Amino acid sequence: MHFPTIQNELELRTARSGGAGGQHVNKVESKVELVWSPSESAGLSREEKRRLTHHLRKKIDGNGNLSVVEQGSRSQHKNRKVALSRMEKLIRKNLRPIPKKRRAGAFVANRKKRRKGKEIQSEKKKFRGKIDY
Repeated sequence: MHFPTIQNELELRTARSGGAGGQHVNKVESKVELVWSPSESAGLSREEKRRLTHHLRKKIDGNGNLSVVEQGSRSQHKNRKVALSRMEKLIRKNLRPIPKKRRAGAFVANRKKRRKGKEIQSEKKKFRGKIDY
């Protein structure tokens, strides 16, 4: 994966940031949103795309886009820098391999413990009921 290649594929959107700030907030577009489509990226292999879409499936929208929004600073330049680093961190972190599914099953000790409990309960119930003399 080459992040400089991916940087060229990022769509940068700006908007007016919310919150306190007075008149400055009303006239400056400091909020930055980076949008990127991992499935259409030329900088990723097929396996890398599969890993990203698997790990980030809750963060990818219906159009297949991954977005990062930053509006912490009053400066668009700082917000862009932070958003880029967050996007890069998100991508690098989620390029890890997809874990193999493991077959769930009870541990041997748990099965023995459960079986022993059933035997004890069975002994208790064995003497219940009508008594024949």
